[in-house]
Amino acid sequence: MRRGIGIIGTGKHGSRYAEHLVRDLTDRAELTAICRRSPAIGKEQADRWQAAYHQDWRQLVADPRVEAVISVTTPNLNPEIAACCLNHQKPLLIEKPLAVSVPVAQAMVAGFQAAGLPLTVAQTLRYNQVILGLRREFPRIGELRCLSATHQLEPSTLDWLTRPELAGGGVIFHTAVHVFDALRFITGQEIVRIQATARRVHNPNLEDLLAAQFELSGGALGTLLAGKVGAARAGRYEFMGEAGQLQGDQVHGQLELVQGAEVTAFKHERPGPTILPLLRDWLDYLAGLGENPLPGQEGWAAVRVCAACDRAARTGGWVACL
Repeated sequence: MRRGIGIIGTGKHGSRYAEHLVRDLTDRAELTAICRRSPAIGKEQADRWQAAYHQDWRQLVADPRVEAVISVTTPNLNPEIAACCLNHQKPLLIEKPLAVSVPVAQAMVAGFQAAGLPLTVAQTLRYNQVILGLRREFPRIGELRCLSATHQLEPSTLDWLTRPELAGGGVIFHTAVHVFDALRFITGQEIVRIQATARRVHNPNLEDLLAAQFELSGGALGTLLAGKVGAARAGRYEFMGEAGQLQGDQVHGQLELVQGAEVTAFKHERPGPTILPLLRDWLDYLAGLGENPLPGQEGWAAVRVCAACDRAARTGGWVACL
């Protein structure tokens, strides 16, 4: 049975969801409605995708043709969109960060749990082939001693990422959130405390460079560099254990084990689109054919670390994450 899907926000990233629905998943889903603030672009997209157009996202959620909602919009709207989906009893797949406040994220998760309604968070880096490989090969290094991560992107050209009232935060909530979730996913451990320094380089209002030190629940110490300050991309992870070092770059497709001076490269699929496998798992979940691929609790956990990191950057001291 095909499920009617509505997408709130069909900009660059939201359009990827739409294209997968109309191109790759036509046997399982139908893009029935979209919402975009610009009527001219939104109506053109709706015509191209053969979907209804709503300028007001509330109308999209209320549309009886929409059985489940995908939200790809600015974080300031997330709590209201979630509340509206709860009111209309519609499952929600929402882009990260789930929220930019721990109490708000907690309330969103609690609301969907109480209603018995599906809430899924699009932490899509978990579908990257290198991240999956790091998780799979992680036991090879034995007890984890220390780790490092780097997540770098080019400076952003999106205006809303310079506006605190829309974005709610800079690279901590919009870039480092990927790393915090990936580290939890790969190691199976929690980040228990963190200290950080943040800078504004290109972004006039919000941090676009972050350096952090943290401790995992197993006792390992870690470092993180995240930013949007240079003309390069990287997504590198290094895990040093008692039996060797596991390392990889999720942008460039590298996955290796280092033992002594010997480097062993692991075969794996090249990193590809991550939204499509998430959508497949989400649709299976809604059809009762699988588990929730990324429950709201996972987004809440990432927000807890981001909020602690933000406090640490503001105060200059260690902050507990749990």
